Amino acid sequence: MPKLDGLLESSLYVDDLARSARFYETVLGLELIASDAERLRAMGVAGRQVLLLFKKGASPDHDGDGRLHVAFAVSAASLAEWERWLAEYGVAIESRTTWPRGGQSLYFRDPDGHLLELATPGVWPIY
Repeated sequence: MPKLDGLLESSLYVDDLARSARFYETVLGLELIASDAERLRAMGVAGRQVLLLFKKGASPDHDGDGRLHVAFAVSAASLAEWERWLAEYGVAIESRTTWPRGGQSLYFRDPDGHLLELATPGVWPIY
């Protein structure tokens, strides 16, 4: 079987592209790397992945609805700083989990209600 080199992009479907792009840029530090008018914003994640924000109903070839989930990798040492940073922006922590392998996760919502996670190493056998 041919080898995959990783997961390049993931998509979320949003009501307001400008609001969502601003949230991901300001709160999570993602970089806007491409924009297609009122259809999508491509956000760079750590210089190696892409989070696509699609306007709901604007892409005839694919669309989605409902609350989805995306996890972002962070260092264990930065988790408390992330918690303070989110509080500064009025982003409520919905829950916290300590995983059997020792990893920790913070869960919160974006403006469209998607569940976002900041996860430290030890969440999965591969991370």
